[in-house]
Amino acid sequence: MPKFSPGGRRASSAVVSTATSASKPTASLEADAAALKAHIRDVPDFPRNGILFRDITPLLHEQFAATLDALEGLFSEREWSEIDALAGVESRGFVLAAGLAARRGKGFVPVRKQGKLPPPVVSAAYALEYGSGVLEMQRGAGDVFLIDDVLATGGTMHASAELCVTAGYRVRAIAVLIDLRIVGDFTWDGMALRSLIRYD
Repeated sequence: MPKFSPGGRRASSAVVSTATSASKPTASLEADAAALKAHIRDVPDFPRNGILFRDITPLLHEQFAATLDALEGLFSEREWSEIDALAGVESRGFVLAAGLAARRGKGFVPVRKQGKLPPPVVSAAYALEYGSGVLEMQRGAGDVFLIDDVLATGGTMHASAELCVTAGYRVRAIAVLIDLRIVGDFTWDGMALRSLIRYD
C-alpha cells in the first residue's frame, strides 16, 4: 500500500508551483524551496500506520523568517495591495497566515475546527485522507488570501474556501507551503493553487 498523507507519498525534489502573477522570479523561488525542504522531517506511520507525515516543525524552528520570505513571494505587490486579510486554516496554517499578515500590515482571519470559536459562526464539513471534520468561521467581509500548510487530498482547502465565501469574504488566492500532489493540479472555483514545495 502506498504511503501518503500530511506528509506525502514519496520523497522528491522541491519545486515551486508557477504562478504568473508571483512577484518573485520562479528560479529564485525554486532555490528557496530546495533549501527549505531540507528542514522538513519525514515521520513514517504518523498519525497512523501507512502514513508518511511531513513535519514542518524543524523548518519553522530553524528557518521561519526564510519560509515567510518565500511564501510572500508567491504573490505580486499588486495582489498584496488588493487584499484586506489572510485567512489561515487551523492549526499550522495559523502560523503561516498570521506571520504573513503581521509582515504586510493585514488582518488575520482564523478558520477553526468545530467548537473553537464563540458563536455566531458558519460551518462546513470536510474530508481528510484519514478522517473527516467540521470547520467554522465568524462572519466578516473583505478580500483574503487563504493559507494552509499542506495540501493532501484537497478536502480541507476546498471546504475552507467555500466557508470563506459563506462567511462573507472574497477569496483572491489560495496557497500552501507544501503540495503533496496527491490530487494533481488542484483548483478551486477556477483558481489554481499556489505552493512553495511539491512532492511529485
